[in-house]
Amino acid sequence: MKAVPVPLYQAKAEFFRMLGHPVRIRVLELLTDGPMPVRDLLSAIEIEPSNLSQQLAVLRRSGIVTATRESSTVVYELAGGDVAELLAAARRILSVLLAGQQELLAELREADRQAAR
Repeated sequence: MKAVPVPLYQAKAEFFRMLGHPVRIRVLELLTDGPMPVRDLLSAIEIEPSNLSQQLAVLRRSGIVTATRESSTVVYELAGGDVAELLAAARRILSVLLAGQQELLAELREADRQAAR
């Protein structure tokens, strides 16, 4: 029996759903600076080791990060540079959105001042 191909939009939705956890995003941000051992990720994120392990497993299964063992230390790194570009694009988009919200907030405050007169 043939496997039914997944539509591209569905594959993209699953990809973004995989990214949809704050710890996973933080791990990816940290790894944009280069490979890091698990102990450094733990100290930077300050969560329970079991929680970090779960999130790293999700990222590893998705293929977005790779893990290598160096003696007793496991080191993680991004599987490709496109992830860093995606995170940078997200920062740019958020900057624009937040700037727009600031403008709206300023307009609302001005409207409140005028209504109070």
